[in-house]
Amino acid sequence: MNVAKWLLLGLLALPVMELAVFLAVAATIGLGWALILVLATSLAGALVLRHAGGSHISRMRVAMAEGSFASLQADGTGALVLLAGILLLIPGFITDFLGLLLLVGPLRRALAVSFGAGGTSRRADGVVDLEPEQWHRVPDASLTDRRAENERR
Repeated sequence: MNVAKWLLLGLLALPVMELAVFLAVAATIGLGWALILVLATSLAGALVLRHAGGSHISRMRVAMAEGSFASLQADGTGALVLLAGILLLIPGFITDFLGLLLLVGPLRRALAVSFGAGGTSRRADGVVDLEPEQWHRVPDASLTDRRAENERR
């Protein structure tokens, strides 16, 4: 079974799993506390989306308007914070747990390096290093080719 089928099966099973976990938590701590906890994590997700996710959404809008996606590819952790806010906003303890995991800085950076930016690594100074097979030289028509002039000298 390929990844897409597993992902679809997981998405279809998620509501059933969320209900089972909610019932288990409600049986353990009480229905009122379980509802308060779900509402509190949804509020936390809204706050994460408002503060941290808002700047990433505006960067996405600017990049889409300019047609330049290189800046978004270099910022894998911003997308993971946005995903964390969305997961926290969805009511349920499984998605809340996954969202809280994504808010842990070292784990988020490790995931960004593992899955983000197509295998690029971002250094502390903001330079993105590409593997040799990930880039190629594009000739600029406005620049003149001076190699022939230099060879004659």
